[in-house]
Amino acid sequence: MGLLSLLRKLRPNPEKEARILLLGLDNAGKTTILKQLASEDITTVTPTAGFNIKSVAADGFKLNVWDIGGQWKIRPYWKNYFANTDVLIYVIDCTDRTRFSEAGSELFEMLMDNRLKTVPLLVFANKQDLPNAMTASEVAEKMGLVRLQERTWEIKACTAVDGTGLKEGMDWVCKNMKK
Repeated sequence: MGLLSLLRKLRPNPEKEARILLLGLDNAGKTTILKQLASEDITTVTPTAGFNIKSVAADGFKLNVWDIGGQWKIRPYWKNYFANTDVLIYVIDCTDRTRFSEAGSELFEMLMDNRLKTVPLLVFANKQDLPNAMTASEVAEKMGLVRLQERTWEIKACTAVDGTGLKEGMDWVCKNMKK
C-alpha cells in the first residue's frame, strides 16, 4: 500500500490537500512508517535529525506527511509545525517501557496546544512483532487515552518494519480527517 492508494480514498473532495504530522519519541519508528507508506526501502533508516516530508500529488489530491525527529533537543520545535494540521499521528515504541511516561507526557503536552485542539489523533502502537511489546489496549489505558472525550482519536497496533496495521491506521486517517 502506498500513498497513491490513500489519495484515491479522498476522491470525494478533489483539490484536497492534507497535512499530517507524524510525531513520537526518537526510535519509535516514525521514519520507517513514512517510508512504508511511500513504498520505499526501509533497510537504511537512520535517526531523523530534522524532518522528512513526503508529498504525493495525483488526480487533484496532495497528501503531505511531516515526519519530525523525536530527540529531546528537537521536541521543543514540534510546535512550529502544528498550524494547519489535519491529522496528528503519534508513534509509540511499545517495547520501550522505560520511556513510556515520557512519551505520554509529550503527547498530552502537545494536545493542550490550541492549534491541535480539534485535530484527530491516531496513535500507532508500534513494534508489535517484538517480545514484551505492550498491546494497543494496554497503551491506551496506561496513557489515559480513554480520557480524551472531546477529541476524535484511535489507536492501532502496528509493525512498521513489515507494514502490519499501517493500512488500517491510514484508512482511519482518511475517514476522520479534520474538515
